[in-house]
Amino acid sequence: MTHSLTTGPTQQEQEEDALRRDAEDPGRRELFLVPPAEGGNYPESAYLAGNSLGLQPKATRTELLADLDAWAKLGVEGHLEAERPWLPYHELLTEPAARLVGALPEETVVMNSLTVNLHLLMVSFYRPQGRRTRIVIEDTAFPSDSYAVRSQARFHGLDPDATVVRLRDGGEVLDYLAREGETVALVMLGGVNYLTGELMDIPAITAAGHAAGAVVGWDLAHAAGNVPLSLHEWGPDFAAWCSYKYLNSGPGALGGVFVHQRHLGDPSLPRFEGWWSTEQATRFLMDPVSRPPATADAWQISNPPIYAMGPVRTSLELFDRVGMAELRARSVRLTAYLESLLDEIVPSRPLSVVTPRDPERRGCQLSLRIERGSAAELAGRLRREYGVVTDAREPDIVRVAPTPLYSTYHDCWRAVVALADCVQEES
Repeated sequence: MTHSLTTGPTQQEQEEDALRRDAEDPGRRELFLVPPAEGGNYPESAYLAGNSLGLQPKATRTELLADLDAWAKLGVEGHLEAERPWLPYHELLTEPAARLVGALPEETVVMNSLTVNLHLLMVSFYRPQGRRTRIVIEDTAFPSDSYAVRSQARFHGLDPDATVVRLRDGGEVLDYLAREGETVALVMLGGVNYLTGELMDIPAITAAGHAAGAVVGWDLAHAAGNVPLSLHEWGPDFAAWCSYKYLNSGPGALGGVFVHQRHLGDPSLPRFEGWWSTEQATRFLMDPVSRPPATADAWQISNPPIYAMGPVRTSLELFDRVGMAELRARSVRLTAYLESLLDEIVPSRPLSVVTPRDPERRGCQLSLRIERGSAAELAGRLRREYGVVTDAREPDIVRVAPTPLYSTYHDCWRAVVALADCVQEES
């Protein structure tokens, strides 16, 4: 790594510039545990894979151990007597989760994992009738979403190949709704596309879906904690997200659910129910018939796993403290810096950036298409030889996500210098 990215400043000058930017525009890296670098000349990884799994906040271990101590000291009485009682524990997460996604507290609940939640929501909101049976998703939807909607179509006795409509991007979705909207029962897209990093126009697509008479739901796995959201104002019928990517709550962490206020307390909506679907005040009366609250809590089924909720609570408190407005502003600056460095090396190499250039149409992720070779092999080299952690999606996409909470300008610089070394210039 002796060359500079351009014929202008030297590599040392470029590195000094990155470090100066970090001094002037610091994130909150000190709040996180950063893995050591496997290779390269720096002790810590340049961790740019928060879109796949976020880093562990330093506070998580202490606060999780405190919840474990309550079990050791109190046994069953921890349900009511712990410092954070287990019976209403999920309520500690409700308001910060609602603030994160721009929802009302009664519209929000943290529970289960993402695809489980999508299925529970589709039980209520995917109700095919007559010609209105189709489900619209994006062509590059995350495979789990595709599996979920296809299985829902089969569950209703429909042919998934004829029912699920896969469209390229938000523009195609709007065109399709204008032409074929009377056949669409459900629009369910990723708020930020996992592969390309494109941020969908959530309010416009939501409005178009409703104008066509369809239900609109969103998978916000790559949007929650990445871009500002205003779900109550935008008005989708439902949304779900995970907490292990930008929300830094650990592998397989609990997800979140949004159900718009207009649907709360609606007895005509079918729902699967369980013990936690009923009003808390009546839960221990052991009545055989559920009394669901007029909140998103009605979509809960089982009692929540406390030690899975703890890391989500820790992370949401951090987002509350920093604020999405500050994070988004730094994200725009950090991603633009990464883009400017990539612009210096991509034109002369078999690489292209497939993420939209407009900051309003993307989150923090930039996706690189590798024209020759394996994306997984390139990501492996970056990690092992340079200590740069990215994420590959075979066959040809490497995803680089400078997460504004803990990624640095220096991380971005390291990543692009490593890419320049690994991908040879074309003659």
